[in-house]
Amino acid sequence: MAARSLPQTLALAVSLALSLVALPCPESLAASPPTQNAGDSNPRRTPVVRVVQEAGPAVVSIVSARPAQTPFANDQLQRFLGLPSTPQQQKQTTRSLGSGVIIDGKRGFVLTNAHVISGAAEITARLQDGREFQASLVGADPDIDLAVLRLELPGPNRPTLPQARMGDSSDLMIGEPVITIGNPFGLSHTVTTGVISAVNRSVRSSQTYITGLIQTDAAINPGNSGGPMLNILGQVVGINSAVFAKGEGLGFAIPINKAKRVLDELIATGRVAHIWLGLLGENMEQDQAAYFGLKHVGGMVVTDVFPKTPAEAAGIKPGDALLSIGEVEVQDKSQFLALLLNYAKGDSIRVKLRRSKDPFEVRLTPQVLDRQASLNLLDWRWGFSPSTEGKGAASAGGPTAGGGDAGGVTIAEVRAGGPAARLGIKPGDVVLQVGSRRTANEADLLGAFYRYQMHTTLILSVQRGGQSYNVRMKI
Repeated sequence: MAARSLPQTLALAVSLALSLVALPCPESLAASPPTQNAGDSNPRRTPVVRVVQEAGPAVVSIVSARPAQTPFANDQLQRFLGLPSTPQQQKQTTRSLGSGVIIDGKRGFVLTNAHVISGAAEITARLQDGREFQASLVGADPDIDLAVLRLELPGPNRPTLPQARMGDSSDLMIGEPVITIGNPFGLSHTVTTGVISAVNRSVRSSQTYITGLIQTDAAINPGNSGGPMLNILGQVVGINSAVFAKGEGLGFAIPINKAKRVLDELIATGRVAHIWLGLLGENMEQDQAAYFGLKHVGGMVVTDVFPKTPAEAAGIKPGDALLSIGEVEVQDKSQFLALLLNYAKGDSIRVKLRRSKDPFEVRLTPQVLDRQASLNLLDWRWGFSPSTEGKGAASAGGPTAGGGDAGGVTIAEVRAGGPAARLGIKPGDVVLQVGSRRTANEADLLGAFYRYQMHTTLILSVQRGGQSYNVRMKI
């Protein structure tokens, strides 16, 4: 029998161990208050009880089965080391637990976190009434940590499942009561209550930076990932996503409005189109802060501005200091990229900068960083180009379950004198992982490039022949 373990991705390292969680429902769902029996005079049937009775059936417990990470899971590597194949070992799997919420009962769509199903070869969803369904991945974006699953409903008379109602997270009030439902530690449909402690919080882990979160004192634990945060009307206003490891009463959720902006795109294309302003930058140093007349170190110094981009059109130049996006001060280049994830194409973004000691402000409309532009930038920045056919080619069918296919992206060309060439990478090498991101196909590689585009050092997992090794690439 497969071993069961809590999802390792639920706890991310920093002072924070992020126990990530899920998101909202489709726009077609009305945002009306829960039905209430006017004749119900039972004082024990409080508003919280009514919310749980209404929304609980739409919350699912998710079990993700993934291949066990054993030292010799790669059969080619076993043969390379002179070891016999071990079919029993190769069949071992681990199972992790998470939560989700049904957002379309007719089509069987479930919203959850991307990390809940990352690397999964098989996904099962269990409803409150005990029914179980196999699930397939419709779309996922690990940068915003959202994924949409489709439950495999039996036909031809497919059942219509319960579904949650989506609310509005733009007008949340500090102190407003909230209810969370999830699957912590495998205890399915656990209900916790609390209040909204703060909004627009930012948290950093060793792997990523997450901005715009809702903070709550409602108990959130490993396994809550993907479960809904509900207001007193029974509407989903957030997806429980993180917990502060060293203290109690510090949980975080992704606002539902952030999910609304990308939900249709995830369902239609399987991915979220990345946006950019057309610039790169570096973290500000103490002497640079003094040059710009700043009282403390913070922000990002622009190093590159690309032609025919919003940054060039707005008059931004290399050497400018980028200090804030919208109302949020930029601390460094990692937070800059995280803040962009809060916007979509067509949005107007207010950016504050300094040129020398002179402050100025611009408004930009971000553009989509399309596939060809991403490939061009990857070659210019990292110094190699992926193969577009065979192993590692992009799949027309969308993503696998979090990159569960071992896959890998074959390198077609290595630019002379570039970072990859200096490291010794050659055409035919296969990139298995960049940083914390597995790269089963081209789309995964471009997603990793988007996350790490401003990094000056990267850890790559590369396969040559039958051997895999980790290398550090300086850019």
